[in-house]
Amino acid sequence: MAKIWYDDAIYSKKKGRVPKMKSVTQNNLTQLTTLPFLFPVNCYLMKDEDFLTLIDTALPMSANKILKQIAAIGLPLRYIVLTHAHGDHIGSLQTIAEAHPDAKIMISDRELQLIKNPVPYAFEAQKPIKGSYPKTFPVNVDKTIVEGDMIGSLSVIETPGHTPGSVSFFDNRTKAVIVGDLLQTQGGIAVAGDTRPLFPFPTMGTWDLEAGIASTEKIMLHNPRILAVGHGKMILDPMPFLEKAVTRAKKRLN
Repeated sequence: MAKIWYDDAIYSKKKGRVPKMKSVTQNNLTQLTTLPFLFPVNCYLMKDEDFLTLIDTALPMSANKILKQIAAIGLPLRYIVLTHAHGDHIGSLQTIAEAHPDAKIMISDRELQLIKNPVPYAFEAQKPIKGSYPKTFPVNVDKTIVEGDMIGSLSVIETPGHTPGSVSFFDNRTKAVIVGDLLQTQGGIAVAGDTRPLFPFPTMGTWDLEAGIASTEKIMLHNPRILAVGHGKMILDPMPFLEKAVTRAKKRLN
């Protein structure tokens, strides 16, 4: 049976104080969660041989904690890759990029173009673009990424739905997949756009549920062993949960 894996002992509880960031590690992947009990926002550090890749950058308040975690691991940060460009995923991007100027910054071409001109993508699904996009991207992008690109051990998978240019990253060693806001586990696992009343916020920023269902089915073809999302805990052996999430989303769509 699939299960949710986490370890509350990894962060310290101080009496009368709510921790602002929680750290959970599974294999080569470390999930860093800002505001874990209030509004959990995740980013991830991936160990790959002799370097690190940072996947998303969470909120502006997350920067110092992320930088401390990178320093504690002791490996150079080679890449900063982004699942999409909503504010809760690029919030610390500028600060971290300035602290690690040699790190290459990557985002999908569709997502970058979307910031410049959202009209074609709104027309594509006959739905408006939603979410907290910046007026301009805060840093220079070193490379735009597309389906099939490799970033260390990570394969890029185009997974539109939450946004038109969303991408996921699949670790070919451990079969972990980091999907951004394509799916959520906070409040119950769901495809973004299939509202979970206990945590409805991913739906509020979602562009197209139908595209998200197709992208989730695409992720399932890879038979992931670890599911890592933008909001909520990681899940080990997630296939049964993904099947239920797709079934539920299709019912809502119909």
